[in-house]
Amino acid sequence: MKKLLPCLFGLWALAGCSQTTNENKEKAMPAKGTYAYDSAFLKANTSSVYELISSDGQARVLLSADYQGRVMTSTATGASGNSYGWLNYDLIEAADWKEQFNPVGGEERFWLGPEGGQFSVYFKDGDSFEIGNWQVPAIIDTVAYPVVSAAKGEVIFGIEASVTNYSGTVFDLAIERSVRLLSKEALATSLGVTWEESLKWVGYETTNRIVNRGTEQWTKGSGLLSIWLLGMMTPSPETMVIIPFRPTDGAKLYITDDYFGEIPAERLTVTDSVIYFQCDGLYRSKLGLSPAIAKPIAASFDFAKNILTIIKFPVEPKGDYVNSKWELQDEPFSGDVVNSYNDGPMADGSQMGPFYEIESSAPAKELMPGEAQEHKQLTCHFEGEFESLNQLSKRLLGVDLTKIKK
Repeated sequence: MKKLLPCLFGLWALAGCSQTTNENKEKAMPAKGTYAYDSAFLKANTSSVYELISSDGQARVLLSADYQGRVMTSTATGASGNSYGWLNYDLIEAADWKEQFNPVGGEERFWLGPEGGQFSVYFKDGDSFEIGNWQVPAIIDTVAYPVVSAAKGEVIFGIEASVTNYSGTVFDLAIERSVRLLSKEALATSLGVTWEESLKWVGYETTNRIVNRGTEQWTKGSGLLSIWLLGMMTPSPETMVIIPFRPTDGAKLYITDDYFGEIPAERLTVTDSVIYFQCDGLYRSKLGLSPAIAKPIAASFDFAKNILTIIKFPVEPKGDYVNSKWELQDEPFSGDVVNSYNDGPMADGSQMGPFYEIESSAPAKELMPGEAQEHKQLTCHFEGEFESLNQLSKRLLGVDLTKIKK
């Protein structure tokens, strides 16, 4: 059974559960789509919820130890404000885990790569690379991560695990993940810009480490692991993912846009330095950028709610990024550093979401026993007047939002 005692909320949560009538509960329940609704829902349906809150109560980040220390959602405008992360309410309420994958949601989660190829940790040796054989390892799907330490502005999670890849290589590893809420000053320093006082904001940084706990070195010949961070966000009919890249001759050769078939032209525009990708949760599609052209930033803008989302991450232009395409590969270390996924109906009509994702990956490392690798990511959201957000977009992304809007 998946559920644990629903009253054990974790740090800074209520001390107990009050008994009220159904009528009073309905009156007290916040509106769906707000941070308060998601906070109350998670505290009622999971056992270990942690919350990071700014001094003025506006910037809030909600974490779950049950779900691998992932950031479930956040807001820039207090408890009654918009909830940015997508949550799978039905699955979270369900009593049992799904067999292959449990897409409970969350706007930033820890995963491992590669997904496909001869070094995949999602397929077994001899299996064809089809959805029916795909299996998400339990350590990044159903296993809870113990809390190592918790303070007012940061929570650290840690666990040890073992995973086996398609080629039979066993990886004994330790995973450590910390989530830290940033002050306005720290966020401005990380972004290298300031913004108008009228804008509301929330920003957090995660530090993710894996350590080789085995007795032998991890090598490219038998496969490597990469740290992979994925964020499930709530889509709208007017959400656009924006990914700037370095202008380069033949840049399109470094962009993969056919993971699930060709993306229709009306959903994808590639200029000489920016990708615009419609992410409305209505058409299943995915793209990725090679580190040869990627910049250390990606974004989305929701024109319906005036929400600008930014993620920042390191890029090693010549790093060994794992290839996650679902096939045996000639170049297993020529993968992407940044990806975006738009959910939509699959061939049988079923759908996980709707949600959309922005993802970043670290290069894979040949770690000696006891050695570690680390990947940091900054995630932030800004909300407010369109023109103020547009000025921030120009400074951060070099993108004029009015041109997209037209």
